[in-house]
Amino acid sequence: MPKFSLTPKSYEGQKAFWGVIFVLPWLLGFVFFFLIPLLTSLKFSFSSIQASSEGMKITFIGFKNYVEALTVNTNFNRTLVESIINMIVNIPLIVIFSLFLAVLLNQRFFGRTFARGIFFLPVILASGVILNLESTSLVQAVNEQNANSGGLVNAFGSFELERIMIRSGVNETIVAYLTGAVDRIYQIVSQSGVQILIFLAGIQTVSPQLYEAAKMEGATGYEAFWKITFPLVSPLILVNMIYTIIDSFSRSPITELVMTTGFDNSDFGLSSAMAWLYFIAIMLVLVISTYFVSRKVFYQE
Repeated sequence: MPKFSLTPKSYEGQKAFWGVIFVLPWLLGFVFFFLIPLLTSLKFSFSSIQASSEGMKITFIGFKNYVEALTVNTNFNRTLVESIINMIVNIPLIVIFSLFLAVLLNQRFFGRTFARGIFFLPVILASGVILNLESTSLVQAVNEQNANSGGLVNAFGSFELERIMIRSGVNETIVAYLTGAVDRIYQIVSQSGVQILIFLAGIQTVSPQLYEAAKMEGATGYEAFWKITFPLVSPLILVNMIYTIIDSFSRSPITELVMTTGFDNSDFGLSSAMAWLYFIAIMLVLVISTYFVSRKVFYQE
């Protein structure tokens, strides 16, 4: 009598099967907890909502909320453009910084575990529990101290860096980008904790025999990085890029504007339209960046 098995026999079938099992908890959570609110917000974005003692009165008005968000509400346009520009500028900086730190933290040195914890500490400090502490908390005092003194330090540092690179003949566009990175150093470090861990886990899966063989062939550390480490962790570059885009989605000031419009001004139709416009903009950035980066990703079979 033949045995019945839920698991496919082929390797490709098994990968597809376990892939579905892996995403099943998220898929169930999305269907039961997020799908209905998502469709409701889409309905609200095309409607005018008036609350009264008799309940909510929803009137279909078409694209009026979208037109108002894009043409009438100038604050939304400015915040949307600034958020997307900041996202495009920060993503390469965060990914490059995370990969650089992961390579350093993978080396053997005294206090390596402590150093790894230091770079993951901003992730803990940025959690909701820490941010919701009282105004007299240590975290807020540190943030205020950084805001008061960090700007002056960054200004001197970026000015010196700009002067040196311009004298060296570096293109002014590259100079402006790099000096902007110096000014954003606190933001970059505070948003790189998870990415560093992902890169670190990926680097540790690279077989040491590859580095030993490269060393025997006379390869330098620089060549080993570009020929071995970088290609093998390139899938994680794509993963971290997507994670950084999604993470910036929740950190953007436009989310505060959407919540203020909806809950403070009681204009849920306009706030829903703003949220969907921002969602579409993020999806466009995500699709375009994923398309170009995925073409350069190396998958070891």
